[in-house]
Amino acid sequence: MSEKFENLSRLVDARKTGEDDFEKTLRPKRLSEFIGQRKIVENLAVFIESSKLQKKPLDHVLLAGPPGLGKTTLAYIIANELGVNLKVTSAPVIEKTGDLASILTALEENDVLFIDEIHRLSPAVEEILYPAMEDRAIDIIIGQGMAAKSIRIHLAPFTLIGATTRTGLLTGALRDRFGIPLRLNYYEIEDLKEIALRTAKILNIEITLDAAEEIARRSRRTPRIINRLIKRVTDFAVVQGEKKINLEIARFALGKLDIDNLGLDEMDRTILSAIISKYNGGPVGVKTIAISVGEEIDTLEDFYEPFLVQAGLLKRTSRGRVATRLAYEHLGFQYTPTFETEGIRDLFDQEE
Repeated sequence: MSEKFENLSRLVDARKTGEDDFEKTLRPKRLSEFIGQRKIVENLAVFIESSKLQKKPLDHVLLAGPPGLGKTTLAYIIANELGVNLKVTSAPVIEKTGDLASILTALEENDVLFIDEIHRLSPAVEEILYPAMEDRAIDIIIGQGMAAKSIRIHLAPFTLIGATTRTGLLTGALRDRFGIPLRLNYYEIEDLKEIALRTAKILNIEITLDAAEEIARRSRRTPRIINRLIKRVTDFAVVQGEKKINLEIARFALGKLDIDNLGLDEMDRTILSAIISKYNGGPVGVKTIAISVGEEIDTLEDFYEPFLVQAGLLKRTSRGRVATRLAYEHLGFQYTPTFETEGIRDLFDQEE
């Protein structure tokens, strides 16, 4: 294999999708199999059918939302529904403009290119994407100094699907080039319950409806997490010699996993406890919190914070993070209201 193709293989195979063989077996293949996000699924079905009828590439798609809600799964489904190839990569591995140029020039007609964490593209690499998305062409500079010249390379028609957990970090120029911007929201309990039943069936273990609902309520309203929890609870059931996951086993296993009745894990509770006990409930900056709990800032902002805010346990203000009354009560702290925790500032503050 030539050096060029070895480099291309490195780029398209180094996929930051967090998938393994287990997740692959659970991933639905068609829109009709996808549970939840009904409005998004219905609209995508229309856009895909229109693309096929017009025999044109699907407009570029931006999938935004917290981790684990199905962005990667939808990328695979879109490619399957269109009947085309899917090339998968991640923004952090596209280090140079030449890396992206190699990927783009290798695309075949109507291929789908999925770039995970697209908000992490460097400015120089992002500049290459603009003409690629709009004009299906890239401009490459050959030579240096006075001898440098620009060569335009035309690309095969393709669809770019970008996934991001941080829409605010996308430049306006890039965001505006996506014809189909979609935001995935946290799932409803009934949808998660249906996912739990489906996952248990794939794992070939019975599960009662009340056990499925209990696990759904503790899954941070996230499909990826409920799939993981179903597998872990299955382990406890198997070891105890049970052929079915019932409510008693589910609660026992979730307790052993330190998943409480709101779906908080040990780190969630550590974050909230640090804000309350060390910083009087806030406001406190996310960098300070990260140092206090020994976690990366990106992990706090991408994974932990969105759910804590959604669950009403945390507020984000321009002065920092603030624990809510519900957080105090849930963790057993005596609530001591302040100007910030009462939410008065939120009428005037913008998010940090």
